[in-house]
Amino acid sequence: MQPLHGLRIIEFDGLGPVTFAGMMLADMGAEVLRLTRSESAAPAVFDQVGEAVLHRGRAAVPVDLKDPADQARILTLIDGADAVIEGYRPGVLERLGFGPDVLQARNPALVVGRVTGWGQTGPLAQAVGHDLNYIGLSGVLHAMGDADRPPTPPLNLVGDYGGGA
Repeated sequence: MQPLHGLRIIEFDGLGPVTFAGMMLADMGAEVLRLTRSESAAPAVFDQVGEAVLHRGRAAVPVDLKDPADQARILTLIDGADAVIEGYRPGVLERLGFGPDVLQARNPALVVGRVTGWGQTGPLAQAVGHDLNYIGLSGVLHAMGDADRPPTPPLNLVGDYGGGA
């Protein structure tokens, strides 16, 4: 039996570390339900990024996060979940009506995992962040590549996956 067998996790679909974390949790046996954008919601490229590799092992549940009927469906899924993972900017989940206070009022044992590039508070909390930003500011980028040349940026394997996920 896999170590996370029996755990149910709701993943608010996105890019980068949350997608990778969802894949790893599913690989370890958790039942992960990916809340993806429905056709009625704004178009997204999430299903094109990583496709079969990053989205393996978990079912996609198409939802419009702003539709009241879909919001009710999501809350029903939350009732039976052990954890939620999301990677939106601070405040987005709250504006959609799914902040930790709302979710944990319905399901007090729920663990809410939040991944943001710059944290929930602070001067960069609302800034867009990318893997290269994180590894550059942390100093990790300086160590990559040949000593006599500018650093060679890696793919999103260090900041997003190695650190964020």
